[in-house]
Amino acid sequence: MATDRYDVIIIGTGAGGGTLARRLAPSGKRILILERGGFLPREQENWDSRAVFIDGRYKAHEPWIDKNGKPFHPGIHYYVGGNTKVYGSALFRLRREDFGELRHHGGLSPAWPIQYEHLAPYYLEAETWYHVHGQRGGDPTEPPESAPYPHAPLPHEPRIQKLNDDLVKLGLRPFHLPIGVNLDDDTGTPTAPHVLGHFDGFPDPTEAKADSHVVGIKPALKHPNVTLKTHTYVERLAVSPSGREVTEVHAKDQDGKAVVYRAGIVVVACGAINSAALLLRSACDTHPQGLANRSGVVGRHYMCHHNSALLAISLEPNPSRFQKTLGINDYYFKSDDFEFPLGHIQMLGKTDADQLRSDAPGFAPGMALEQMAAHSVDFWLTSEDLPEPDNRVTLEPDGNIRLRYTSTNTEGHDRLTRKLKGLLSKIGFREGLFARSVYLGKKIPIAGTAHQCGTVRFGTDPAASALDVNCRAHDVANLYVVDGSFFPSSGAVNPALTIMANAIRVGDHILKQL
Repeated sequence: MATDRYDVIIIGTGAGGGTLARRLAPSGKRILILERGGFLPREQENWDSRAVFIDGRYKAHEPWIDKNGKPFHPGIHYYVGGNTKVYGSALFRLRREDFGELRHHGGLSPAWPIQYEHLAPYYLEAETWYHVHGQRGGDPTEPPESAPYPHAPLPHEPRIQKLNDDLVKLGLRPFHLPIGVNLDDDTGTPTAPHVLGHFDGFPDPTEAKADSHVVGIKPALKHPNVTLKTHTYVERLAVSPSGREVTEVHAKDQDGKAVVYRAGIVVVACGAINSAALLLRSACDTHPQGLANRSGVVGRHYMCHHNSALLAISLEPNPSRFQKTLGINDYYFKSDDFEFPLGHIQMLGKTDADQLRSDAPGFAPGMALEQMAAHSVDFWLTSEDLPEPDNRVTLEPDGNIRLRYTSTNTEGHDRLTRKLKGLLSKIGFREGLFARSVYLGKKIPIAGTAHQCGTVRFGTDPAASALDVNCRAHDVANLYVVDGSFFPSSGAVNPALTIMANAIRVGDHILKQL
């Protein structure tokens, strides 16, 4: 059994782990990054809709089970860069109000132990690292920031510009989506990345998409003190006799050979579900409920947002190649007829016939699907779900993951969907024959884990949280968690930028410890 010792071990290379690696790399300390997958291949199938969405070519082929014991295949991607390899790269800050207690129709969204101002400078740094294009002042709910975005907003293509103008006439305040993409012409006025017509949900062989492999891991590996080991699955973490320190990381390499690594600091960044599973697998005499789980919260309070994809059929064609440039937040906190938050609306990548085919009845002719795709305008709706303790990750006797999830706080999302349909009916759209299902369904079901968070929450009370405000375990002095696990609430925007910003923040804390 091989053994080796490092200053820091980072387990996972997604938005949290990849960003943290870049932050720590210049320190000169010996850093080991462990990733259970390999590098996502750059191949023709990267931009093949059938391969990506119907065949699930890049999804993990492991069955989890739901609360009823029914198997499902999660939308998890085990590659260097994690799920950011296929994300849509819409990089939002949480709203300032999201850090405080918010009352929803379905209950209370709890306050964070830090305020927006604590994270604001790290948001700005993350936006720079991840090449975010946007425009301050357009989003009516955006939190305060005096500095501009690093890059000018991606312009709307003509059909989306018309949609923008029509929404403005209805009294709304649409805005340019903040998108992370590294373009050749970023020094001037950017144009929409037409080469990335297959962008949202697709791998990007050009590496223009600002994912954590390209932005985080590749720069980190330029430093000789940083080592990346791929195809290395971490089975458990072992602790000292007192239980106060992680002493060993037990893993298996690509050949199934047992390997053990040691470090002064161990950082878990496997994604909210797999990080919770790793801590639960690491139960021992001093941590019988799972590592760092004296509070009993590890695995609990799982959140993934209420996400829906809506295809709207326009009376005029939509030849847009890159339509993911527009967002609507007018209903984020309330509407004129509902005093509680509804959520966020943004554009999706452009539908093609292959993406529609998975939802269409078997008798639907291909020509009809082509026509629908040619006239479709595609939206993604996100609303906040609440952190219920019974929505949780547990392990079966054979070690398989069981994900128990029951929807909470659904009224706002249902109203948001009706609001959007009502708006579109006024500006030349008719309701589609199907709700769009690029990934997994109409209203994205349990397998849609892209926005996973909340399973190892941070806080000031060790009896009610697993991590302190620096995302260090209350019970284990050298253990940190830097993926979406730490969220006490989810807000209603994509969590990626918050994970990235927090990883930089925690990285600064770890540098002081080193």
